[in-house]
Amino acid sequence: MGPRTIGMAGAMGVLAAGLVSGLLAAPGDAATGERERGPRWQPAGETIVAVEGDADNGFTIHHHDGTTLSPPTLSESTAECSEYDTEVQVVACQVETETWFRDLAATRAAIAWARYDASRPRPGT
Repeated sequence: MGPRTIGMAGAMGVLAAGLVSGLLAAPGDAATGERERGPRWQPAGETIVAVEGDADNGFTIHHHDGTTLSPPTLSESTAECSEYDTEVQVVACQVETETWFRDLAATRAAIAWARYDASRPRPGT
């Protein structure tokens, strides 16, 4: 025997049967669209969630796992740089310190923007 054609009515019947069985097998309530959800995504523990302060008074960095880091102030860090032996080492230390504090300020601004943007209403919601 060769392959049989089932026609349009037969194809619609197979499609409807598959749809109904899929809805019955799906977890949750198909009428309300509720489904069981997997565990919520969690960022890595060392993810920075907040940066407080400024370079002059010192920063405090808060991580997702609850730990905090408070690096020395800009003036303290720059003073420590002067303890190096050569001028090149002193300048390299100062540039590294200033870059660190610049990046902390940028991170603080980025976190503030992300929180602001996350709270804005979205079209169609």
